Amino acid sequence: MSFFEKIFGESEPAAQRKGPKLSPETQRRVDLLFRPEEQNIVATLLITECGNNLPFIEELDEYELERFRFAALKLSDGNLDKLREAIELAKSDWRDLLMAAGFANDVTEHNRWLPKPPASE
Repeated sequence: MSFFEKIFGESEPAAQRKGPKLSPETQRRVDLLFRPEEQNIVATLLITECGNNLPFIEELDEYELERFRFAALKLSDGNLDKLREAIELAKSDWRDLLMAAGFANDVTEHNRWLPKPPASE
């Protein structure tokens, strides 16, 4: 059984999962924050758990979802457990997610956030 199957119980890659795909800018942030072996898991979590399943944003596309997905990524700081916590916060009340990430008062603030790549060792 693959690692992906252990985590999600199935073997579908993120591209085949239900929900709006990741925008190029969302994928860019995933790539900067997470190790290559985690990126598919992160993409799947964002597609299936931090998208049109959130209350009152059921019709948004991948670009309109960037504010919410960037907020979850920002709070994760590149940690899968923290990402899951951020997504749970979004499911409870995505306004709290936006507040915690500093994206609540300006609808374009998320566009100015770009994580720095990890320092080389």
